Amino acid sequence: MRTTERTMDLGLAKPSSSLMGRLALAFTKVASVWRVLRNRREVNRLTDLTDAQLLDIGLTRLELEAALTTSSFFEDPSSHLTKSARRGSRFSSFGLLRS
Repeated sequence: MRTTERTMDLGLAKPSSSLMGRLALAFTKVASVWRVLRNRREVNRLTDLTDAQLLDIGLTRLELEAALTTSSFFEDPSSHLTKSARRGSRFSSFGLLRS
């Protein structure tokens, strides 16, 4: 009998994370939540702008309201606005008007 015919699959144990690794992960999570909350506050400030000012930065009031209502509490609404503004700039570069 050969030894290659009788092998056992022994799963390797995962090493436990070090204290510094766990602290770094926790800091990353807290920083991410802080960034989302800060961006949500800044997007809320955009509602104070007039429609003309919003158009100057490539957004409409409807896009602003949609970004705030479609994103969950811990989701960054600024990513929705970035996509809308980029989409609007492509339309304007082709000479198309946004409504």
